[in-house]
Amino acid sequence: MRMRATARGWTAVWLVVLALVQAVAFLAVWRVAVHTGTGQWVDTVALTGNEIGYDRIDGPVDRILNAMSVVSLLVATATIGFIALIRGRTALAVAATLLIAGANLSTQLLKYGLGRPDFGVDPERTAVSNSLPSGHTAVAASVAVALMFVLPRKVRAVGAFVGAFYAAAAGVATLSAGWHRPSDAVAAYLVVGVWAALAGLLLPITQREEAQIEPGDAHRLAAVVLGVAGVLALVASGVALSWLVDLRTIGPQELSRRPLFIAYAGSAAGIAGTMSVVMALALIVVHRLVPRVKG
Repeated sequence: MRMRATARGWTAVWLVVLALVQAVAFLAVWRVAVHTGTGQWVDTVALTGNEIGYDRIDGPVDRILNAMSVVSLLVATATIGFIALIRGRTALAVAATLLIAGANLSTQLLKYGLGRPDFGVDPERTAVSNSLPSGHTAVAASVAVALMFVLPRKVRAVGAFVGAFYAAAAGVATLSAGWHRPSDAVAAYLVVGVWAALAGLLLPITQREEAQIEPGDAHRLAAVVLGVAGVLALVASGVALSWLVDLRTIGPQELSRRPLFIAYAGSAAGIAGTMSVVMALALIVVHRLVPRVKG
């Protein structure tokens, strides 16, 4: 019993650390992207670059974004809760619902509660004010992570890859459609990551005595692949965007096609990389939150 309590305690500590790290990362993204002239300039250049090749992808982009609505979110939440319930995991159903509801509610509160100073970088969108975090991206990411939580262990890794790809595509789609700046999508993923950790704290408390944590259920390889791919994408994004900073004295509309494409592609890599890392962090700990049960 003491070993079981110790294991639960360390799991809770790990979840708290994950929540704090992702919350700090959110604050850093918000501070740099919104409250510095350079951050706003990079965001605006990337958003301006979405015009390159948009005619070729507008169909898929519109379908991805139009599929996200309040009704679809409610249906997805009910479906995820149902999967947990038919597996006999009531606490998991509650945690998954809390993840989705908390992430999307806090996203809306942050979007309308945070300010955005006007540095004159993007006068065309000054009236739009703050758009961080992205609501559409939060919907996709929260559903993807929650679904990975409730899936049986045999298909959990597949669900993680499919969910990460879907959520990353949704984030890039908001940029491609001109709905959101890249930092908006990145911030949304971090909000979801924080809520995944917080919701996960409910599960060790309610674990049955028959619960068996098996190291083989950790999906370490899948988590490493997702994590490494995400880090590499983030490094590529950092290299691309740091190259752009030397051009910050030029207005976004005055830049040539090459820097606009680099900004767009680099930002898309950053969006996809962030989602991949968030999913990897959730996947590496989920076997301790939803362990096997004897019988």
